[in-house]
This record gives sequence, C-alpha cells and structure tokens, in this order.
Amino acid sequence: MAYGDPMILRHVTFDAGNPYDLAVFWSQATGWPVADGDVPGDNEVLVEAPSPVPGMLFIGVPEGKAVKNRIHIDWQPDERSRDEEVERLLTLGATIFEDHRTPEGTGWVTMQDPEGNEFCIERSTAERTQ
Repeated sequence: MAYGDPMILRHVTFDAGNPYDLAVFWSQATGWPVADGDVPGDNEVLVEAPSPVPGMLFIGVPEGKAVKNRIHIDWQPDERSRDEEVERLLTLGATIFEDHRTPEGTGWVTMQDPEGNEFCIERSTAERTQ
C-alpha cells in the first residue's frame, strides 16, 4: 500500500479564550518565543518551536473549555527533574490535575495550563536511567 508524500506536522493548535496570554504561558513553559508581531488582542498567536518541532498556535474562540481534552502533549524535562519541572510550571500558573507519581519515583503528573488544557510531565532522561 502506498501512502503518498509524507506530511509535516506544522503546529499543534489550541482553542483559547485569550490567545496571547495562553501563548505567553507556553512560551515561558517551553522557552520558545512568541512570534514577532503577535501582540495582546490578536486572535491567533504562535509560539515558535525550534525546527523540526511543530509550533504551538493559539486561536481565539468564544466558548470556554467544557470537557477533558481528547488529546494532550506529554513533556519530558531536559535540564530539570520531573518534580522540579512540576514546581516551576506551578509558579507559571499551571495546576495539578492528576498526580500519578509513585513512592518508588516512577510515574507522571497530569497538569492543566491556565485555560484548563491537560498536559503531562514525565520523568527526565536522567531519572529514567537511574
């Protein structure tokens, strides 16, 4: 079976009540910049990821989030431990939705961004090799 030409995943798109504020949260969380020219009040705001990683696009919608996401992003910290990353994200405005950490140190934390979108923080590579 032929699949044709491959596609490129360009953006992960989020509906947002306030696209700029949510983009700023994710910019601070990832360390990736908000696109030049995107300003408060814009209905579409892009957080630019380093190539080949897809960017994060925030588009304004009138309705709020009503149910659990059907898809979410799993993040693995690079320079911090899972628990350090969870604490850092809490200071940026995220909240803990479900805590799946175990006494043995395995597991993950499901968090929510300031508009309630779920995402997970997994253990770092260093923690996985210990």
